[in-house]
Amino acid sequence: MDGTEVEVKSVRNVGAGTIALEIESPPGFDARPGQFLQVAGIVDGEEITRHYTLSSPTATETFEITVGIDPDGDLSPWLAEREAGDTVSIAGPFGRSYYEGEARVIVLAGGPGIGPAVGIGERALADGNDATIVYRDDEPAHEDRLRELEADGATVVLTEEAVSESEEVRTVLSRADGRSFVYGFADFLSDALDVLAATGHDPDEAKTENFG
Repeated sequence: MDGTEVEVKSVRNVGAGTIALEIESPPGFDARPGQFLQVAGIVDGEEITRHYTLSSPTATETFEITVGIDPDGDLSPWLAEREAGDTVSIAGPFGRSYYEGEARVIVLAGGPGIGPAVGIGERALADGNDATIVYRDDEPAHEDRLRELEADGATVVLTEEAVSESEEVRTVLSRADGRSFVYGFADFLSDALDVLAATGHDPDEAKTENFG
């Protein structure tokens, strides 16, 4: 699906410098947690496009993307100014590193990787499956959803340390089993794959998405 104009339903703050946009799903839209979209807006007369990963467990009527606001960015400040009823253009979904109904999921998220992490975790629990989420960030986003996931039976670890240096992360991962997902920037991916290997998981089997 390419260049489809869709309506913004809501914009809310979900953490320091982080927003979540709920957007209407166009007819025939089929996206899964972990896939990403191209989002476009007209900023100062120029079309700007960026990629954002779904942070909602489903996309039946609406879907959500989580956006970290870069004050010097081209698109994210514009998105932060959107209101209900405004429109954006989307293309996609894209990506192969998404949830496919795995019975047990282990999601390692760094920074903006929390978006797909909460979406996958919520979808897995809704399907009656197990979820372990490891999240590294100095200023966590989506803390309310992480608390709800934990209350619903997910294992959730938040850390400010590199995941490979956290004893809690190593302990949890050594006990966890299932398909691994890793979302974040390149340095986080490298660190996360190292700690997966060190705790008995095959990093080559992990589904990964590098945010740059």
